Amino acid sequence: MGRLKDIIRFAWGALTGYPSRALLMLLAMAIGVASVVMLTALGEGARNYVKGEFASLGTNLLTVIPGRSETGGFNPSTLMGETPRSLTLADAQALTRSNSVRRVAPLNVGSAEVSRKGRVRDTVILGTTHDMLELRHWQIMQGQFLPPIRWDRAMPVVVIGNKVREELFGAEPALGQWLRIGDRRFRVVGIMGSEGRSIGVDVEDTVYIPVASAQQLFNTDSLFRILVEARSRSAIPPVEQHIIKTLQARHQGVKDVTVITQDAVLATFDKILGALTYSVGGIAAISLMVAGILIMNVMLVAVSQRTAEIGLLKALGADHRQILAIFVGEALLLSSLGALAGLIVGELGSLALRQAFPVLPAYAPGWAVAAALGVALGTGALFSLLPARRAAALDPVAALSGR
Repeated sequence: MGRLKDIIRFAWGALTGYPSRALLMLLAMAIGVASVVMLTALGEGARNYVKGEFASLGTNLLTVIPGRSETGGFNPSTLMGETPRSLTLADAQALTRSNSVRRVAPLNVGSAEVSRKGRVRDTVILGTTHDMLELRHWQIMQGQFLPPIRWDRAMPVVVIGNKVREELFGAEPALGQWLRIGDRRFRVVGIMGSEGRSIGVDVEDTVYIPVASAQQLFNTDSLFRILVEARSRSAIPPVEQHIIKTLQARHQGVKDVTVITQDAVLATFDKILGALTYSVGGIAAISLMVAGILIMNVMLVAVSQRTAEIGLLKALGADHRQILAIFVGEALLLSSLGALAGLIVGELGSLALRQAFPVLPAYAPGWAVAAALGVALGTGALFSLLPARRAAALDPVAALSGR
């Protein structure tokens, strides 16, 4: 223990004796560690943000899309001009006939002019049902969401987002008032309380009407999507099979729908963004290797400058191993200080990212911090071996004479 303290004390004195050289190596190592911490925090923040956005879609969610997704090959129906069978309200109703299904929400999407007292704006119209609110985990600020009526019943009621309320009603109360969507009149029964964008839908800038009313407004019998919520995560596979079999039976035995599970999409994004995090972390780690090379070069110069000092140490009885330990100790001490400084700068940079982008949970993963510190110490020790061995191999008599 005493020898270790002596080596650290000697290494510290050597570093403080050449402050500009030590500062240069310290800065190089700190930049490398800070880069790893900040870039992995950015990648991990993006991954967690996407996971949070998918969680806001709803729990155990399956999305039914008309048309069969093919991985490749030739489809004769394309040549013959056939199109996939549309999804209908009856199809959506049939999907509710399973104990594993908790909620089903048919969905129509379009755009139309929404107006009131001369104020007009183009707005996204979402035709859906009462269950959509809980299925998507949205909140109501005032009033209520769409009433629990029969899906095929058109009713002139509307729920509006807060931005739509501000632009059409201003400071006036909106509940109970009438507005016009296209050529039809609707009565405002609710105002959305959820904020922001939820995977393609700006909740505050959207108008919600019953699905049958949307079909009349857009003159269509088909649905854009059907959202299905399973009762539990374990129920997702049987619900997926239920959807495929039910719609296949209703569509004359043809499998002409695609079922996308929330877990499958999330797993794909998780892999992509996880690979991105590893990639940017690896790129940033290259700067640590550059810092290690800088340490080696600077210490090679230091050996030539401290030849007489090394000769004196050998003349006083320092052996090959002790000289080696002194120079490696200097590099490790320098790497440790640089890594610590880089970690502090990296965490401060991550904090700045979180302040600048509050929706982005930019926290560096533990493995990245440990890897950055480990690589910093490893490169410091590795690249100090050559200068240390050169110093240890010096002849004491020649070294004392400065040769």
